[in-house]
Amino acid sequence: MSEKPISPLRRRMIEDMTVRNFVEKTHHDYIRHVRTFTTFLGRAPDTAAPEDLRLFQLHQTQTGVGASGINGSVAALRFFFTVTLDRPEMARHLTFVREPRRIPVVLSLEEIARLLEAAPGPKYKAALSAAYGAGLRVSEVVALKVSDIDSERMLLRIEQGKGRKDRFAMLSPRLLELLRDWYRIARPAVWLFPGRDPLLPLTTRQFNRTVHAAADRAAIKKRVTPHTLRHSFATHLLEEKTDVRLIQVLLGHARIDTTALYAQVATNVIRAVMSPLDRLTPLTSENKPPA
Repeated sequence: MSEKPISPLRRRMIEDMTVRNFVEKTHHDYIRHVRTFTTFLGRAPDTAAPEDLRLFQLHQTQTGVGASGINGSVAALRFFFTVTLDRPEMARHLTFVREPRRIPVVLSLEEIARLLEAAPGPKYKAALSAAYGAGLRVSEVVALKVSDIDSERMLLRIEQGKGRKDRFAMLSPRLLELLRDWYRIARPAVWLFPGRDPLLPLTTRQFNRTVHAAADRAAIKKRVTPHTLRHSFATHLLEEKTDVRLIQVLLGHARIDTTALYAQVATNVIRAVMSPLDRLTPLTSENKPPA
């Protein structure tokens, strides 16, 4: 079966992204957003006028597209018009919207223990433990290779994480023990957590399904996602009075204010702060002013 031919315009956009070394996910997302705009427009996207962009964003808002979806399309269309079409004047007609900042869902230590015990087998227990025990993103967990484990220095090498940056994550003795148990069972050759095809890594979708299934088996009522394990890692460290700047490094955050968000959910930290109300000296009948 022959593949559907790619239009010259799409090919040019793909080439522009390739030259700039965009990751595959960005390629896919940008093409998808431009395709959605083209469907709305009903004609070739290079014929769009500024009013078309305004109406498209209005349509997105009216149909309930979230802030992240709107901002993703703005980034894609700005690239398309500015770089691929060399029409930078069109970009100023696209508006980013403010995304609501929500407090992350965090599991208690007891809930984490139940979740890990509910994992279906040693592979997934080790994978979920890596997400929580090292504070990894799901994309970083599934991309781990056997060679990324440095048991002498007790570190995990994270290759090309978010922002295409390498970093080291912590490797706790308990996590190392779980990873060794899994290795002794499966002897993975390259990928630490291979997928159904042993030559390929576990997919983020498979990992996501496993987390949801484990949460159901553990009877956890909170909305649990793979990122919940990373949120819990950071929050529990903060509750143990770990310096927020160290947590920033462990998480691979570029900005400290991103890490500081966890102070809002670190309940031990919140409870430890004395309210200024408790510092007041109550007025007694002796020192009350006369009526």
